[in-house]
Amino acid sequence: MGFARTCSVALVGVEGVVVEVQADLEPGVAAFALVGLPDKSLVESRDRVRAAVVNSGAEWPQKKLTVGLSPASVPKSGSGFDLAVACAVLGAAERVDPRQIADLMMIGELGLDGRVRPVRGVLPAVLAAADAGYQQVVVPEQTASEASLVPGVAVLGVRSLRQLIAVLADEPVPEEEDRPGPGEPDPMLAGLLLPGAGTGTGVTSGPGTAARPPDLADVAGQHTARAALEVAAAGGHHLYLMGPPGAGKTMLAERLPGLLPPLTRQEALEVTAVHSVAGILPPGQPLVDAPPYCAPHHSATMAALVGGGNGLPRPGAVSLAHRGVLFLDEAPEFSGRALDALRQPLESGHVVVARSAGMMRLPARFLMVLAANPCPCGRHGLLGEGCDCPPAVVRRYQARLTGPLLDRVDLRVHVQPVNRAELAGGPAAAESTAAVAARVRQARERALARYAGTPWTTNGEVPGHELRTRWRTAPEALREAEHDLERGLLTARGLDRVLRVAWTVADLAGHDRPDAVDVARALHLRTGVSRGVPAGRP
Repeated sequence: MGFARTCSVALVGVEGVVVEVQADLEPGVAAFALVGLPDKSLVESRDRVRAAVVNSGAEWPQKKLTVGLSPASVPKSGSGFDLAVACAVLGAAERVDPRQIADLMMIGELGLDGRVRPVRGVLPAVLAAADAGYQQVVVPEQTASEASLVPGVAVLGVRSLRQLIAVLADEPVPEEEDRPGPGEPDPMLAGLLLPGAGTGTGVTSGPGTAARPPDLADVAGQHTARAALEVAAAGGHHLYLMGPPGAGKTMLAERLPGLLPPLTRQEALEVTAVHSVAGILPPGQPLVDAPPYCAPHHSATMAALVGGGNGLPRPGAVSLAHRGVLFLDEAPEFSGRALDALRQPLESGHVVVARSAGMMRLPARFLMVLAANPCPCGRHGLLGEGCDCPPAVVRRYQARLTGPLLDRVDLRVHVQPVNRAELAGGPAAAESTAAVAARVRQARERALARYAGTPWTTNGEVPGHELRTRWRTAPEALREAEHDLERGLLTARGLDRVLRVAWTVADLAGHDRPDAVDVARALHLRTGVSRGVPAGRP
């Protein structure tokens, strides 16, 4: 009789559950049973583990073998348990000391030849191990840099099961001969990046991924839209751009990530964990430190936007854009059900997806940008341009963006066509991304100092009740906004969002608290109606 145990992690979304892998050998007919609610890919690990152990030079025990995954009530999926199962079996067979592996956390897939292949979700798995008190983890060599991002955990990266057996048995570690040379592709990385995972959702890790990052100086004219973009970046406010084709809506949205400050260490770990689970973390880039930019096509389904799929749900676009920008171009062309599903994450900063196989909670604190044409032909309201759309068609097209969704959008800007004088001005007439980003950074620092000791960091996150009671505006500053509320031009939620925008405008202007002019600018950016002051900086 032999018994050994080690540990691994089961991922539910981006949260990990520590799983104890137990192996028990009993006299009897040779058999291999795997229990503990495994899925199909995990059941197949019996054949992978047996072949990997034999091809690594170890002897497979010819006894009745039972491997249990505890807690048995948690669904377990994927091939990341292979390494732990193999070591538990070898410990029960006394090929390695069971005491050596009892407190080890092991994550990795095994090939039939005994090589350890990387799996997705290593960072959230190691984070869960660290939270549970584990101090040593064994991961595939290719993902050791990702696992090392977690402080307080010793990481051992192995390339094969033979190497791990040698380390545990205190034997000379064999050198693997299949290491790729400089500049050569590593076939072992094939399982990390899912085919089309990044391109299908339009996810990039900020503007720094391009040879020449998009610069705000490339955008001609659009002074009101540029001011709204600056306010959105400074306060974390959602933005709605409406205008004819070719006016620059997409150009503006693509330059928004460049205005956002770099991610903090904690934010970078959150984003990297989501991208690792989704299979879009580029090899060689263990940490995402720039705000992501996600631009799904308008044919995306509700599951693609908020998360879903067969079995346990997978992260959707709202989670892939966590701490970054979610750009919905041609927003009225999206499914109405998909757009309405955005209401909850817009308010709460996370999304809860329930399926028959389980429920998971995914982070979704993103900055949303909607872009839309005024009508199907795009020429409605333009001088000298004949619009072929009947009034009923125009109303029906604009109504695809429902009132409850737009009520959650802080800034609504009509983007006008660029005239010849603005085009002739060239880049020298417009501010660069660096200049605007510096003001955004200063405004965010003012907000961060104001909200020190609270769970909020930007004005867009603070509940309206807190702003009205703890951080008051100047006397009579809200008179015009309250008048709009009484006339039905603003909802109660809309008034709170005007107040949030007013604080951001005040931070950009260097004011200690919003005055009547700051609130007027916020109302202009919210309603599109001029209040006698320009929407941009004073």
